[in-house]
Amino acid sequence: MQRTFVAKNEEIGKSWNRDWYLVNAEGKRLGRLASKIAMILQGKRKPIYTPHVDTGDYVVVINASKVELTGNKWDQKLYQRHSGYIGGLKETPYRRLIEKRPTFPVREAVRRMLPKTTLGRRMLRKLKVYPGPEHPHTAQRPKEITL
Repeated sequence: MQRTFVAKNEEIGKSWNRDWYLVNAEGKRLGRLASKIAMILQGKRKPIYTPHVDTGDYVVVINASKVELTGNKWDQKLYQRHSGYIGGLKETPYRRLIEKRPTFPVREAVRRMLPKTTLGRRMLRKLKVYPGPEHPHTAQRPKEITL
């Protein structure tokens, strides 16, 4: 008789180790990169994937400021936020946003692809994004993968 494996929170920390992956975002498309990173953070690439348990791995993204967009999205893609007051909508084009906060577009794209729950926020904490090629996670020996 076969049984379906269901991961438990207690088992994940002890018996299953979380891997660290290094992703170079230089020259990659933003959306395609973000969807693959979200899959790794959720643990959907592992055979022990369980929807209600965080089985994912850590992801370190370097060169986030060199991610590419197609077409005229550099000027037409807008990031919106609202102050909560009447008329408080603020829009920032991608070109200005990447100058001020170069890691924000990658982190935001991945965040929007994760579940909108406490579990999704816990998964997002395993994402480390850096604008240049340097990162402080060499002690974890991340495996470099190409997406």
